[in-house]
Amino acid sequence: MELNAKSVDRKLLVELSGDLDHHGAREAIRQLELAIDAALPRQLVLDMAGVGFMDSSGIALIMRAQQRMQLLDGSLLVCNVSSQARRVLDVAGIGRRVTIR
Repeated sequence: MELNAKSVDRKLLVELSGDLDHHGAREAIRQLELAIDAALPRQLVLDMAGVGFMDSSGIALIMRAQQRMQLLDGSLLVCNVSSQARRVLDVAGIGRRVTIR
């Protein structure tokens, strides 16, 4: 799992690529938290276009991002979610807590 973070005007774009499973999620969460702490964004966009596979570990990453953004009084947008990852998110009801496009 790779993360590429870009910050402009308190908006942080994090592009994820690879498989978001239990093997890569712990390091991905750590990298995401470091990027959020460095940028202190008002809005975080998680671009999942490069995610080939996601299991429940991806839910953990998204919920951790949501918690961090709540602490900053910011927002989270998850975009470009594959159909496989979308099914995982839908089954867990994540769309009721996080904006997914």
